[in-house]
Amino acid sequence: MKRRFFLSLSAAALTLSACATMTKEPDIVDIAAGNSDFSTLVAAVSAAGLVDTLKSDGPFTVFAPTNAAFAALPAGTVDTLLMPETKDQLVKVLTYHVVPGAVTSDQLAGQRLSVATVQGQNVHVNGTHGVKVNDATVTSADIIASNGVIHVIDKVLLPK
Repeated sequence: MKRRFFLSLSAAALTLSACATMTKEPDIVDIAAGNSDFSTLVAAVSAAGLVDTLKSDGPFTVFAPTNAAFAALPAGTVDTLLMPETKDQLVKVLTYHVVPGAVTSDQLAGQRLSVATVQGQNVHVNGTHGVKVNDATVTSADIIASNGVIHVIDKVLLPK
């Protein structure tokens, strides 16, 4: 009787543990990986070795270019950036899309800001008519992740 009770208690604990793991909110990488519009971005983040960073606690704000944004770059740019010998350049480009802290669109509304990126340079954010980051337009805002927020943009931001 005691053994059966212990076994059923153990099984219940494992079930609760599994449920707790499954109900964890998705992080920035999980959300991007779950959206086919970000497959190029996900491949780039992986090639740059930034997956663990973007899965960490953060919080981060990511201005996430779509596949179409990457496709609009000059021919061969993405292939070149994904090569192992240009990893440093890829890291610079990707971290130029990340701002420390979780910044939502309501915090940007009506503002004109110069914001430091994780890469070290500033992006110019104009929230007076929608939201623009440099010359990219935010097409979908405030995708909330467990470790920050994602804003979808229509162009790849290139550091100077």
